[in-house]
Amino acid sequence: MASPDSSQRTFKVYVDGQEGTTGLRLFDYLQARDDIELLRIDSDKRKDPAERARLLNAADVAFLCLPDAASREAAAMVENPNTCLIDASTAFRTDPGWVYGLPELDEGQRDRIRASKRIANVGCHASAFILLVRPLVDAGLLPADYPLSAFSLTGYSGGGKAMIADYQNDGDGRLNAPRPYAMALGHKHLPEMQQHGRLAQPPVFSPIVGPYLKGLMVSVPLQLSQLPAGVGAEELLDAYRAHYADEPFVRVRPFEALDNLDNGFFDVQGANETNRVDLFVFGNDERVCLVSRLDNLGKGAAGSAVQNMNVHLEVDEATGLGV
Repeated sequence: MASPDSSQRTFKVYVDGQEGTTGLRLFDYLQARDDIELLRIDSDKRKDPAERARLLNAADVAFLCLPDAASREAAAMVENPNTCLIDASTAFRTDPGWVYGLPELDEGQRDRIRASKRIANVGCHASAFILLVRPLVDAGLLPADYPLSAFSLTGYSGGGKAMIADYQNDGDGRLNAPRPYAMALGHKHLPEMQQHGRLAQPPVFSPIVGPYLKGLMVSVPLQLSQLPAGVGAEELLDAYRAHYADEPFVRVRPFEALDNLDNGFFDVQGANETNRVDLFVFGNDERVCLVSRLDNLGKGAAGSAVQNMNVHLEVDEATGLGV
């Protein structure tokens, strides 16, 4: 809920890296709001350190939509103790000096986000994975040392402007098929997946880019015989329902969610244009597959960053975001 004072305020917001995919999507969210004053940098000064530093320090909230090294450089420019940084890179997601920007992580995470001036926004694959795994580990239903594997299918917008251009200019159809990547099994989201999933080891993670713009699903298969005695699909769903009972952006779907299948096929893009994540449990009495679905530019990136800003500023969490 908004505090009495914050509901009357206009907040100054700066996006450093406003030409990238996440930065552009942030502008879509922010420029529609009447409680936000967007600080803009002249195009000829985008690489001017002095001008960037001036705007960073003038902002109530500054979003860093930059590569890791550039984010570290930008963070070092901030001397104003009142400026809150929300970083969209992987630079700070396991840094103890930064709060992980996933409000649904546990019951104390919103308080941590509200109190912190350094917030590391989640990774798209990581958020979908952690939202599936963390409640089960915390509830004792999924052993922390379970040898997890995970598969993620995402739209090509997750690869940024260069990948978007490749797909949109693909004249010979060479990109029509799904493309697995990170084949050395060292994806950059693994550290946050392990740490914030409370796992003893990172999962074997296989991401795949599909020939469509956006929409992401992560699937985590489980052998029920390897879980504590008596744990089945309904127990897993009950843990999700308890953990996410009051969460405005999380939907837990029933085991018999066949209405979510189109002739047996799952719609990866079913949460697009929202800040929502949908959680499913599919399977049978022997094995199940946990599935999460979100918009990789929404809840997986810019939408999540806006949600973190709303929490920090103590305005209504859903302001400017679609459910």
